[in-house]
Order: sequence, then structure tokens, then C-alpha cells
Amino acid sequence: MFSLRRFFLLVGPVVGSALLLSQQLAAAILPEDRADVLYHSYDGGGVTIDGPSVLVRKSIKGKFALSANYYVDNVSSASIDVELSASEYTERREEKSVGIDYLRDKTLISMGVTNSEENDYSANSFRFDVSQDFFGGLSTLSMGYSRGSDEVGQNNDPEFNEEVDRQHYRFGLSQVLTENALLSLNYEAITNEGFLNNPYRQVRFIDPDDATNFKLENEIYPNTRTSDAVALGLVYYLPYRAAIKTKARYYSDDWGIDGVTLELGYTHPFHDRWIFDIKYRYYDQSAADFYSDLFPSADFQDYKARDKELSTFTSHTLGIGVSYSLNIDRINFLDRGSLNLYLDHIRFEYDDFRDATETGVGAGEESLYGFEANVIRFYFSLYY
Repeated sequence: MFSLRRFFLLVGPVVGSALLLSQQLAAAILPEDRADVLYHSYDGGGVTIDGPSVLVRKSIKGKFALSANYYVDNVSSASIDVELSASEYTERREEKSVGIDYLRDKTLISMGVTNSEENDYSANSFRFDVSQDFFGGLSTLSMGYSRGSDEVGQNNDPEFNEEVDRQHYRFGLSQVLTENALLSLNYEAITNEGFLNNPYRQVRFIDPDDATNFKLENEIYPNTRTSDAVALGLVYYLPYRAAIKTKARYYSDDWGIDGVTLELGYTHPFHDRWIFDIKYRYYDQSAADFYSDLFPSADFQDYKARDKELSTFTSHTLGIGVSYSLNIDRINFLDRGSLNLYLDHIRFEYDDFRDATETGVGAGEESLYGFEANVIRFYFSLYY
């Protein structure tokens, strides 16, 4: 049960920024017929994740589009959490999803189901989205709902079995301001209920009689969590076919976490075949109410966590990307193709999470933790 799973669900097969922008500006259309083959990799903080993904889309009579995606995470973890209370582990997660899109006049309806399996976690979900164009395609309203049902296990305890119910509500509005500017506003609300913590992770508490001055006990989380997020984005076309993209997002939940994301990106085409991207992303987060790096004593409070993702931290991401359009007009059934490479370098800095593996200092006096990570996405796309 690995928390970085959420990250890779967000960075699966994607199109180049310029193509994505052109679709946003157009009226409601079906997704293009295409096939993607992706390799993704994450390396940082003692954790490596990599694997392939294959995505296929096909439209039928201009009204329907079918899609299928197969995605794999191979995880090897010797993170700071693992070093403190367990041994290095490896696991494999496989995700399969199918979807259908239906276009009727200016309305696009999308539905899909997803199954994700690993040795100690099983997740099933479905989604429903609808978008409607207004005012000649200058305005687009979208709404969506997803629901998931997860089963949580524990490798060293075959009797351990818990459930999680997830619901996700989405609302979006995009507006063409001028022939060069597109503004978007998105809101989402998520409710989770069930076993929401990691069954392997532990918190630490002060124990003067122990050689390390602390001992460990299991985390305990509330069994509900509700969060809200609102994002505002602006894309502006420049005269030479380039584009500037900005985004601001605010997140808040009833665990006491507030998060702010600021992002700035630039897309630049070169000749007819190349597209270059660069972006910077800043994220700042406060800690959960029941988080602590070191508790005063055992069973100090009802809920307790030492997950660094629930701590106070900031992250800085610098990303670059390049897309090359392939000349494949000699193949009759193909329209075009592209090779795409995206690289992200992320720096995490924690304000109240310490390196508890550090020796020679007292508990709570260790160095604050931080690490760097590199993310690679390379994929090959064919359009037909």
C-alpha cells in the first residue's frame, strides 16, 4: 500500500501541451483515435517506481469513443519510514481501466471503470463526467462524479482486512476571454470513509529508558476525511504559436491540512515538428491536526500520525519536456505519430519531520528531513 500511487495516477499517458490546449479551446469533440505506449520512472527518497502503460482509443461512427488502459507500477522501497520500522520491500501494482465517451451535439458524456490490484491493496472505481458547450463553444461547463471501493490488507497478517469508500465530485468552467486567452475554474470535493492510514507505518514517542530515547506504536487515523480544492488557470497564446500557462490551487480538509499550489509553464513550438515545454511548480502545505514527529508518550491522543505527507512541507518542481512529430504518412491507416519525453526534478523540504534514523543525537533533535526526486515519462503515440 504505497502512497506515491496517487502521483503516478496523475502522470499517465498525456498529450503535448499545445495539442491539449487546442482541444480545450475547441467545441465538444470526441477524443482522437490514438494508441500510446508509456514508460514512467520515479526515483527519490529511497523509493524507485517504474513500469509501462498502454492506452488505446477508438471512435465509432463519430458518436462514441472507446478506450482501454493498462498501467503497471513496480515499487522498491527503502524509504526513511521503512528504515525506521521495517525492511526494504518490493511490490507490483497493476491497473486496468476501460471507458466510453458519447457525443451528442454540444454535450460530451464520459463513463469508465478502473481496477487496481497489488498484494495488499485492491481498488475498484467508476466515474461519470458530462460537459456542455455554450455560446458557440466559448464557454464549457463540466461536472463529474467518481466512486471507489477499496480493500486494505496486510502482508504479515492474513486476517487483516479493512475497507475504504471514496467519493469524488467535480465541477469545472472554462471561458474563452479573447482569441488568445482561456480562463478555467475548477472545484472538487472528496470524501473518504473507512481505514485511511497505512497499516505498516508507526509513530514514535519519547521513552527515556530506550537506547534511542523513543519507541514505536501503530498510527491511528480518523475513519473519515473530507477535502475541498479550487483551482484557477489561465492559458495565453503568444503571436508566434507559443503559450504561457499559469495555475493557482488551494486545498483544505477537515484533518487541518491547507495546501497552496502555484504553477507557471511555457510551451514553445520549433519549426513544424518540435514542441518544447518548461514549467515550475511550488507547493506549500500545513500539517494535519493529529500529526507529530515525536509524541510525548504512548497513547498520548486518540489519533496520531507520523506520515511525512501529513506534515508541514514545501516542494519545488522544475520540469522540461519535448515532443517530436513523426512523418508516417507512408502508412495508409495512420495519420501521424509523436515521440514525447518529460523530465521533472522535485525537491521536498520538511519543516517538522526529522530523520529518526540519525544517531548520536537525542530524540527530537535530529536533522530535518528533505530529499530530491526525479520523474521520467517517455511515450510513443500513434494517431489513426
